[in-house]
Amino acid sequence: MSFSIYVTGLMMGLSLIVAIGAQNAFILRQGLRNEHVFAVCLACALSDAALIVLGVTSLQQIARLLPWLDPLMRYGGAAFLAWYGAKSLYSAFRSSATLTEAEAKTASFRQTLATCLALTWLNPHVYLDTVVLLGTISTRYPGQQASFAAGAVTGSFVFFFALGYGAAWLRPIFSKPSSWRMLETLVAVTMWIIAFKLLGST
Repeated sequence: MSFSIYVTGLMMGLSLIVAIGAQNAFILRQGLRNEHVFAVCLACALSDAALIVLGVTSLQQIARLLPWLDPLMRYGGAAFLAWYGAKSLYSAFRSSATLTEAEAKTASFRQTLATCLALTWLNPHVYLDTVVLLGTISTRYPGQQASFAAGAVTGSFVFFFALGYGAAWLRPIFSKPSSWRMLETLVAVTMWIIAFKLLGST
């Protein structure tokens, strides 16, 4: 394994997922609520790992065999993100609860995991970042793609768990109802912007 290429993969993986998106906004929210944090972080990291490996090993074959996959994921993902954004905005307007009170209404593990996986697998941007971009970049390192993929996978695990558990440092801020409403509004706007971009990319 080439350590320099491993580090390159690590940095490229981090650079693609640091920007706030559907996954990151959801993980931040779960971290603030202290709700199923480990499971959510692990699900996102494992999903990223599977997609990165898929991109590094099979990008060209996928594009050739499944030309219909891109429009399907684009429209389906946009619809889901629009719905989730509306749900977050509704929560922002109707709730005056503090973080502590909100924690009492814990979502079920199954519901939380299903939402997490939907935000991951129904978002075409995830495929663009992991399968397409990282898969394409890995072709610059013939014979060393495994090192690149390992670095990118490490970056996903480090970032998601740091975001999920690092959110605890922000908990004092979110003891105020106004801060919680602002977060829900930010999540809604983020989801809608991504959905709009997906529809605009046709």
